[in-house]
Amino acid sequence: EACVRRRRSPGLRPILAMASLAHVAPAVGKGAVDGSPKGGFKRLTTSDWLRDARVYEYGSAANPVLKPVPVLLHPPELHRSGESRIIPFDLSVLMDIEGAACTTPNLMASFVRVKEGESIETQATATSQAFYVIRGSGKSSTKDFGNMSWSSGDLFVLPAVAGAVTHSCKSAEEHGAAALYWIHDGPLLEYLGVSPSKPRFQPTLYKRQDLLAKVEEIKHSDTRSNNRLGVLLGNAMCDQTKTLTHVLWSLLNSIPANSVQRPHKHNSVALDLCVSTKPGVYTLMGPEIDDQGHIVDPIRCDWAAGGVFVTPPGWWHSHHNESDEVAWVLPIQDAGLYTYQRTLDIRFVDDELARHSGGGIRGPP
Repeated sequence: EACVRRRRSPGLRPILAMASLAHVAPAVGKGAVDGSPKGGFKRLTTSDWLRDARVYEYGSAANPVLKPVPVLLHPPELHRSGESRIIPFDLSVLMDIEGAACTTPNLMASFVRVKEGESIETQATATSQAFYVIRGSGKSSTKDFGNMSWSSGDLFVLPAVAGAVTHSCKSAEEHGAAALYWIHDGPLLEYLGVSPSKPRFQPTLYKRQDLLAKVEEIKHSDTRSNNRLGVLLGNAMCDQTKTLTHVLWSLLNSIPANSVQRPHKHNSVALDLCVSTKPGVYTLMGPEIDDQGHIVDPIRCDWAAGGVFVTPPGWWHSHHNESDEVAWVLPIQDAGLYTYQRTLDIRFVDDELARHSGGGIRGPP
C-alpha cells in the first residue's frame, strides 16, 4: 500500500516518500486508433478529416501546463522481503500519462527481486534496458544473446531483444534474494507509437571493480571535474554522445565524507539509486537559486542505500554528505537522447553565477 511521510527541516519544504504506487492502475488510452493494415479503416469523409483539428491562440497555448514530474521515493524495503517479483515505480497517474506505466515520461524504473535458487522474467518493448545489481550474484539470459553472469555492483545494458530476459539468482549477501534496479525506455516508444526495428548497440557489461578503479584514477587527476567525482558510463556505439546507450545516460558518482557537491541542473529527469550511504547524506533540490548559488526553498531527499528518488527536469540539485564515509549514487537518465538532440543544457551553479556577475545571461547551448 502507498504511504506518505512528511519530514520538516528549517527552511525546507516537506518531501513526499512513497512506498509503492504499484497498486494504482495506469490510465487507459482514450480513442486509440488501430493503425495496422488490418485495422478496418473506412474511407474518410471531409468531416472525418476535420474532426480532430484544433486551432489555438499562441499566447495561451505556446507553453501548456502539464502535470509535473513528482519528487518521490522508491524505498529499499520493497526489495528486501517477499517473493520473487517485479516492483514497478509507476507514476503515470500522477503525471496524467495514459496508455503505459512509467516513472518519467520517457522511462520506466522497477526493482526486480529474485530469491536464491529462483528465476524471474522481465520483458519490455524498448530500445534500451539497463540493469544495476544492487546485491546478489547470478545470470541473465536472452534468446538473442545468450547468458551473462553478474554480481553486486555490476551494471549491464541490453538493446532491443526478442521476448523476455530471464534472471536467475545464485546467491545473495542478505535478504535471501538478489535485487536488480531495472530501467528501460518503453514509455518513450509507447508515446511515439513505435517498436524497435533493430538493436542499436551490443549487450554491454560494466564490472564493479573496473568502475571503482577508474574513479580512484580520476581522484588523483589534475583535470577532473570540481563539481562531481565519478565516472560516466559510455558505449562504443555512442561515441559522439559518450552515453550509456543512445537513450540512457548514467554516472557513478561519489560524494566524499563531510563535503558538498554544489548545485547543477539539466533538462533530463534523473532516477537516482543510492548505492551506498550512511545517515546524514541527502540531496537538496528546487527550481530556483539565489544570488549566492543556494537553492531557494529546497526539498530535501534523505538517502537510503538501495532506494531510488526522482529529480525533476530543470531543477537545481546539490548533494550533501555530513557523514564520515564516502557515499555513492547512480543516476540513470534519458540524457543520451537529450545529448543527441542538443537539448540537455547541463549547467553548474558557479559557472552561472560568474556569468551573471559579469552581466551575461546564457541562452541555449
